[in-house]
Amino acid sequence: MATPTPDSQDNFDQFDEEEEQQLGGTTSGRKRLFSKELRCMMYGFGDDQNPYTESVDFLEDLVIEFITETTHRAMEVGRTGRVQVEDIIFLVRKDARKYARVKDLLTMNEELKKARKAFDEVKYVEDQQ
Repeated sequence: MATPTPDSQDNFDQFDEEEEQQLGGTTSGRKRLFSKELRCMMYGFGDDQNPYTESVDFLEDLVIEFITETTHRAMEVGRTGRVQVEDIIFLVRKDARKYARVKDLLTMNEELKKARKAFDEVKYVEDQQ
């Protein structure tokens, strides 16, 4: 078996960069959107307070891929080219955990809207006096 030469190591590094770019890695220069939130989530789920950057980047790549795939699938359901809440509900209907989480988030969103509206109405009445 031949020992690697510096030239072959450079080729190996180049392959890693090319492969990483194809997989959407950090060498493509894409801005990390969720790093802070993912670090907090990872810590909350038992990881170190300062997790490895590579772990956070990998997890973010998975999140971006999931969001992208789900969005593309949702665009194919219902009105083509548009994503509506009902499309997301339709996609997750068979996954009990995702379905329950979507329902919880939608319910919470409605409650927040009602609370804001009530707060704004009270503020408006106080301002009129």
